[in-house]
Parts: sequence; C-alpha cells; structure tokens
Amino acid sequence: MTSDQHEGGAGGRVLVLGIGNILWADEGFGVRTVEYLAARYEFPAPVELMDGGTQGLYLLPHLEDLAGLVIVDAIDFGLPPATVHEVHGADVPATIGARKMSLHQTGFQEVLALLDLRGHAPRRVSLIGVQPVTMKDYGGGLTPAVAARVEPVARAVLDLLARDYGVTPRIRSTPDGEMLVTPAVARTPYETGRPDETIACRYGDERVLARMEG
Repeated sequence: MTSDQHEGGAGGRVLVLGIGNILWADEGFGVRTVEYLAARYEFPAPVELMDGGTQGLYLLPHLEDLAGLVIVDAIDFGLPPATVHEVHGADVPATIGARKMSLHQTGFQEVLALLDLRGHAPRRVSLIGVQPVTMKDYGGGLTPAVAARVEPVARAVLDLLARDYGVTPRIRSTPDGEMLVTPAVARTPYETGRPDETIACRYGDERVLARMEG
C-alpha cells in the first residue's frame, strides 16, 4: 500500500459516487451500481453512498476535503464493450476527459479540476468503470452485457473500501433495504415499465425533438 493510501484511510469522509444519466441506457451504470450497493449493504462511517446523476458543478460542496472518492461510471476506455477497468490517482481526471461520451463527463472533469484549484481535492481518488455497449437508447435500461457487470463492479468497490480504507459493510437482512434513488425510477420499475417502442421515442424527448425540427 502506498503512502497516499495510508493517508486516505487516516480519517474523514469516503464517498462512493455513482454518476451518469439513467435515461440513456448504459450511461446509467454508475448510478445503478451504487443503487445496488445501497440496497444490499449498510456502510459504517466514514463511508457514504451518493447518486451524483449529472449534477456536475452542483456536486462541489459534497466532494470537498474528502479522505477518499470512489467514482463509478460508464467510461470510454477504448476497450471491448462491457469491459471493467480501474483507474487511480492523477490518472482519473485524465481518463474522464480523454474520451468524453456525454456532457456529464465534461462537467465532472471540471469539478475535479476546481477542487484541486481551491485546495479541497480528495486525498485519494479512484474510478471503477465499465465500457458501455450503447448510450444512445433514450429511456432504455442497461444493456444485458453491462447489466451483468453491476455485481462484479459492486464487489470491486467493496474490495477497494476494505483494502484502502479498512471498511467492511454489513449485509442487509433483506435486499432493497434502502432506496438511494426515487422509487419510481429505481432500476426494476424503470426498466420493466418502459413503454413499447411504437408509443415511446427511442432517440429523445419527442417534444424537444419537435421544437428542434421546427
């Protein structure tokens, strides 16, 4: 273990942050993975879980002076679809910025840069991500290949927390013990309640598309 890892576990908050947009298929991977963790485990202090969505700069107050930040996201690593990959330290912002696949990644790269500029950067940063299959299916859930990576990435997060911060959560007696997201858009109701493509546009919000065409 490096000296930075020891400092990261010395005290202070450790945030596991899922970012992404659940409206666009695999882009919601980070949120769905953190949702999975919250439903199945109780995390002791100093670990917190958060659905960061696409909030960008609005996340700044939540990320200042962290002992550790663990980001979970769908990232273009330039690898085969559904490949899981980890990045740590200074390589994290570079990786997020290298192949931007969506606006939320641009915003989050700025968040990390501002935290560093203001002297409030997390003492340790890690990224555990998956190469998406598609992010162009409006209203779609995770593709089967990426959905199969939720549990392995959740385990990778647990391994990282144990290794770098000495934290082991308690398994909940019943799954879905805590809702990290609004129940209406939790993964199961969201994916199973999707309308048929004959009545629901797969390329965006029809009202917005109509205005753009007009």
